[in-house]
Amino acid sequence: MNINNFFKVAIAAFFFLSANVAFAQMEKTVTVGGAPMYPSKNIVENAVNSADHTTLVAAVKAAGLVETLQSKGPFTVFAPENSAFAKLPAGTVETLLKPENKAQLTSVLTYHVVSGRMGSKEIAEAIKKGNGKAVLTTVQGGTITAWMQGKDLYITDANGGKSKVTIADVFQSNGVIHSVDTVVLPKM
Repeated sequence: MNINNFFKVAIAAFFFLSANVAFAQMEKTVTVGGAPMYPSKNIVENAVNSADHTTLVAAVKAAGLVETLQSKGPFTVFAPENSAFAKLPAGTVETLLKPENKAQLTSVLTYHVVSGRMGSKEIAEAIKKGNGKAVLTTVQGGTITAWMQGKDLYITDANGGKSKVTIADVFQSNGVIHSVDTVVLPKM
């Protein structure tokens, strides 16, 4: 190999490695429930790997919402952790997961979803514009109210129940997830 070809190969290898490092840095991951959440994957592809969201994933499957949450979106999902579902009265989750309660389960789950991609920065801006509160319309058709206490972000449901965002800004290819510590409920 002559010296010119050697330099051409070395330069090509350098650019190839640099591009791979740059791409790896762009794909910044957050860990949720012990699993990395990749921005290049959709909401369902990431959520199924989170040990903290197994109840939510089972509920999404039972409600038939997997395909919807894998679609282009974008969606902002306030994703209840397993501990949030555990706060519900005994037997509630089991009852909602029954096939005959699919409509009610779908209503509860879609109440946690807002159309569009709203990171915590955008939510905070909406709260500021709303003089301390931002009313967000959910995919279910109801509203939730976002507000802040110090640096903590909360949402309040139609019944006055509140939920704290425990992990914000888990960006996905089709939206963003904010983990929450309490299931919020629409007016039934």
